[in-house]
Amino acid sequence: MIEKDKGRLEVLARIEEYEKKGWFTKDVEEDPPTIPLTPDKVDYLNKKLSNKIASFFVNRGARRFINNLVRDGKMIIKEIKGIENYLKLQDSGLIITCNHFNPFDSFAIHYALFPYMYNGNGKVLYKVIREGNYTNFPGLYGFFFRHCNTLPLSANFATMKKFLDAVKVLLGRGEKILIYAEQGMWWNYRKPRPLTSGAFKFAAESNVPVLPIFITMNDSDKIGDDGFPIQEYTLHFLPAIYPDKDKSVKENTNMLRDKNYAAWKEVYESVYGIPLSYSCDAN
Repeated sequence: MIEKDKGRLEVLARIEEYEKKGWFTKDVEEDPPTIPLTPDKVDYLNKKLSNKIASFFVNRGARRFINNLVRDGKMIIKEIKGIENYLKLQDSGLIITCNHFNPFDSFAIHYALFPYMYNGNGKVLYKVIREGNYTNFPGLYGFFFRHCNTLPLSANFATMKKFLDAVKVLLGRGEKILIYAEQGMWWNYRKPRPLTSGAFKFAAESNVPVLPIFITMNDSDKIGDDGFPIQEYTLHFLPAIYPDKDKSVKENTNMLRDKNYAAWKEVYESVYGIPLSYSCDAN
């Protein structure tokens, strides 16, 4: 029997503590201090030829890596529901949201979209990532993070201006951008967390829809290297939510955020068969 990983047990304890305190956006992982990202270190729109070439090969490698994860049973996709909700929006700029509970959750979305992306049709999935994921990793992993259509956030004002300009350009030309509106990753946390507004403000400003994805999970009979059951994922692609042309950006931001959360909540309660509640509600 594999002993449960001490680090994962500590993370689970922090999740329990943070839920009781209502700290839903606080990061539970003990990541190292972030190396600041300056504007000259990032090419959001892949304008440089060297970055275009690197992205081409990294995306090919990433596809093989993800398919191998599934083949080897290290990531289990049980079911993909509602993919037709994505197919209706293939020609539209789009913000995609997903609950964030594992480093593999974006891989699961990629796997579901492989039949429609990365096939020489020019369609790829852009991902907003934390600054440290872009700047902190050396070697091969760092190379992958920097060239796999990632859009790193930054504490640097000039870099963030460049980021915001790039998001508008990408959405305007019909690209799809995955954003984790819950912010930090809470490992194997099954509940939807209250959402921050950034992703929905981008959608409101660019007048593009939001496609909510909620991933539910159950224990498989396989135990991972960390001593915990590998989760079986069901991906729920939900109906898109559209900005209202008669509302302001602020009104649309709040409306999109609230409808996204309500859609996730409905899936959670339907699949798990329990009402959504948090331990902080009793405080």
